[in-house]
Amino acid sequence: MLRHLYSVLFTLLLPLVLLRLWLRGRTLPGYRQRWGERFAHFNAPKLGEQKRIWLHTVSVGEFIAARPLINKLLENNYTLIITTMTPTGSERVQAAYGDRVFHVYAPYDIPFLVNRFLTKTKPHLAIFLETELWPNILHCCKRKSVATLLANARLSEKSARGYRKVSWLAKPMLDNLSCAAIQNQQDAERFYALGFSKTKAKVTGSIKFDIVIPAYLRDEAQSLQLAISDNNTRKIWIAASTHKGEDEIILDAHAQVLQKAPDTRLILVPRHPDRFDKVYQLCIDSGYKTLRRSEIGNKVANKEYSVLLGDTMGELMLLFGSAHVAFVGGSFVDNGGHNYIEPSVWAVPVLSGPSQFNFSEISRLLMEAGGMITVQNAEQLAEQVLSLFSGEALSRGKAAKQVAEQNQGALARLLSITEELLHS
Repeated sequence: MLRHLYSVLFTLLLPLVLLRLWLRGRTLPGYRQRWGERFAHFNAPKLGEQKRIWLHTVSVGEFIAARPLINKLLENNYTLIITTMTPTGSERVQAAYGDRVFHVYAPYDIPFLVNRFLTKTKPHLAIFLETELWPNILHCCKRKSVATLLANARLSEKSARGYRKVSWLAKPMLDNLSCAAIQNQQDAERFYALGFSKTKAKVTGSIKFDIVIPAYLRDEAQSLQLAISDNNTRKIWIAASTHKGEDEIILDAHAQVLQKAPDTRLILVPRHPDRFDKVYQLCIDSGYKTLRRSEIGNKVANKEYSVLLGDTMGELMLLFGSAHVAFVGGSFVDNGGHNYIEPSVWAVPVLSGPSQFNFSEISRLLMEAGGMITVQNAEQLAEQVLSLFSGEALSRGKAAKQVAEQNQGALARLLSITEELLHS
């Protein structure tokens, strides 16, 4: 009964949801396109006789995390239906896989829309990433005998508090979930506290550790680093996945770094594409000679600049590999941080602000090993960048890489769970 109340409220709020899409479309036109898919209006192709898997990745971050899993599932000849909620996520899916997968936006969490989606796609298994749980989707999947898996599941204390406030909705929702592959025991305990059955939970580690850097990407990163560093005569640090309110701190720290290491260059990568232009203007207004990667590509050699703005999609791993030190954003604001493993696999030492709740276990492992340092402000950030430049970067980078390598294996465990659900 309470889920029905939630459904009614969601339906009544749809005009506001669509208004938000329209407003966001002012900077990202993709938000004003393909609205029909969000209401499960699309032409579904013949999906073949293979087992069909619906895999939902909300946006770019979740899609990147899911790519090793997607690749393995395609190797095993499963038919994949991949959904996202954002245009940037959609673009990444289409660019990476084209017609090898069937891609549409996910339906809104209203029963008749979810049922229409499931009727058209007929999945045998639905996989959701990290914390992407919706009451009606899980209910409808259970009613249609579609197994459901929460993969790479995590639950911060902040999110757990939110679920506890709506326990009347969260508990039945979790009861409808077939299985959760949870990143660590701490997160598992939070799921249990919400009423999730221990018999449905498996602690598998994080698939984000299972990153394999292909040889071509290593070569590209080495070439880019040589170009940006003017043949290793300059040091490079990257501030990646920054949010509103962080770029000013980063640029302040860069000014302090330049006072003692004037040949240093900064790669600044905002998290969201709709902020690219604003951050570029901020760099210019702050007095920095700034190049935009979208305009110059790899032609950065023999140019005068202090900041390279990473305003392209799908290149973050390449940019991490070209830097000597990495700051990971979403951590100077109350966002919980972003993926600290991506620079770690390159043996690049990691710096972070104090907000790390989305990656609490990963950040703990990295800090205990000496591969990551937490800073509180621009002054400390500049101090640590300079300290790493002066000689600590190599040892701390090796420590970070070792943590990443020691914690691999979650992908194999997740694939095993997937096979069990598909054939149970």
